[in-house]
Amino acid sequence: MNIALLIIIVVAIVLAIVGGMNAALNWLLWVALIVGVIALIAFLLRVVRGGKA
Repeated sequence: MNIALLIIIVVAIVLAIVGGMNAALNWLLWVALIVGVIALIAFLLRVVRGGKA
């Protein structure tokens, strides 16, 4: 797995946790979901294409 993709996934998880703990930062939860979906799509594209850059 690409190191940049791993960093994006970690950031998405952290944003999801922060957004869940504070209702005033609810928009962070949406940002985390969007970033997570983008990371998932990128990961699936790498798997489908054989894992080569």
